[in-house]
Parts: sequence; C-alpha cells; structure tokens
Amino acid sequence: MPEFEPRERFFKFIRGLQDDICKNLEAFESQARFIEDRWKREEGGGGWTRVMSDGSVFEKAGVNVSEVYGPIPEALKGQVAPDATSFYATGISLVIHPVSPFVPTCHANYRYFEIRNEQNMILDQWFGGGSDLTPYYLFEEDARHFHREQKKACDRTYPEFYPRFKKWCDEYFYNHHRNEARGIGGTFFDHLKSTPEVSWEQLENFMYDIGRSFLLSYLPIVKLRKEIAFNNDNKVWQEIRRGRYVEFNLIHDRGTLFGLKSNGRIESILMSLPPVVRWEYDHHPEPGSEEARLVERLENPIDWLD
Repeated sequence: MPEFEPRERFFKFIRGLQDDICKNLEAFESQARFIEDRWKREEGGGGWTRVMSDGSVFEKAGVNVSEVYGPIPEALKGQVAPDATSFYATGISLVIHPVSPFVPTCHANYRYFEIRNEQNMILDQWFGGGSDLTPYYLFEEDARHFHREQKKACDRTYPEFYPRFKKWCDEYFYNHHRNEARGIGGTFFDHLKSTPEVSWEQLENFMYDIGRSFLLSYLPIVKLRKEIAFNNDNKVWQEIRRGRYVEFNLIHDRGTLFGLKSNGRIESILMSLPPVVRWEYDHHPEPGSEEARLVERLENPIDWLD
C-alpha cells in the first residue's frame, strides 16, 4: 500500500472537473443552466448533484460528485477482507442525453474506493471508471475520434491500458438479453491497483488524465452534429434506443444495483435515465436503413482504430 492517501487530491480533482464539464456544456445553451442539489447521507458523507434540463442542445445532462463513507454496507460484506470495518468512496458520474438524435448520448464515471480496518489502516484501495458513447445514428468518424482520444489518455501512462479497457468496456456495456452492445464502447476499468509495471503515483496521474479526456472525446462530436436537421421518425428511433439504455442501467449496471441495494440516494442513482423513452412491441428497423445499420454494428465489438 502507498504511504500517502490519494482521497483528498482525487476529491479536489473531480470537484474541479465537475465545474469544467458543467461550464463547457452550458456554453452550448443560451438559457438552460445546471441546478445543484447538495445532499447528505445519514451514514456519512454526501454529494453535489447537478442537472440541466430542457436545453436546446441537451435535453438532460447530469454531472454528479459524491463522497460517502461509513461502516461497510451489507452489499459489500463478503466481498472485502473479514477485518474490514469501514469504507470511503468518492467519484464523479455523468450522463448526457442530447436533443438531436444525431448527437450521441455519453456517459462517464471516475471513482476512488478504499477499505479500512478498526485501527483505521487502509486494507485495500483502487480506482475505477471509464467513458462510453451511445449513438442513435452511427458516424464512424465520431466513433474513431472518441476512441482515439481515450487511447491517447491511456497511452500516456501505459500502452496496454487501452486494449485492455476497451475490451472490458465492450464486455461490460452489453445487453445480454438483447444480444447487442449498449453503444460503441470506449474504456472501462475497475479495481485498478498498482503493479510492477504501473506505480500507484502513475495510476493517480492516469485518473487525472483520463478524466480530463472526457471533454476532448465528446464535445467535438456535439459541435459537429448538433445542427443536423431531424424529423419525428428520427426522434422515435432515438426514444426506442433510449429504452435499451434504460434496460441496461436497471438490469445489468453494477453501480446502479449497488446504489439501490446500499440505501443510496435514489434521485442521484436514477439521474442517468433519459427524460423521454419508448418501447415499441417487437420493433425492427427497416432492412438496409441507417437504423438497421446501427443495430448490426452493435452485435459484435469493433476495433474502431484499426
């Protein structure tokens, strides 16, 4: 275990990152602004939930920071050391649902977790997170740009990170009951600890790097696609695909399920859900259409940088 504790530095970083992301998203809007809901957790800690709704570019955007701690929750017992008595977790989680069906939904999460014993000694600590893109209409150059920026951030620390985290993302964000990916992936990692190849200090710097890469990965896509004209059929398709997004979050996402099982704050947990969704019975896009092309590409992982 490292002799220093990264919790203070990482918490300060994600609070600053929250400010940067909110400021950059608001710059697209003439009137819509984030509201902040400061909340406290009875067992210890709390958070800063920021939500922007009904914008001209972003239908709903949530950028949350939380810092929670206290006794080991029942949901974690059996997964940590027997002498673990308390935990600390802090992270930033964001989901952006655009108005235009030609602008993809984007999700990111970066977090730090630690476990301590009765003597307040750290027994275990790790980082987790990642960022992924969920388009409704597939522009392959957007997918390549998003993955290229994620890879740059990974490569600055350890070249093996991107292929490992890209594969992890493809496997994690997958709707098994639909046999299709939620989107075109990105990066995902959990329980990231120091190794002989990557020191703890390098890991900490990697988290700052990958966190900052979010704006570089996503905003150029928004700028490029937000003015494309769309019709009602495009919106219906967006809402159908949003239904698949909801299915993943409520059925498969470990963070959502952990929050619901550990007395988490419901409003913050479900912040990720889009405002308008639809489920059409036995819906299939017209063969040969752009909608069908998207579904076909989601059935198998793609190396977007090949």
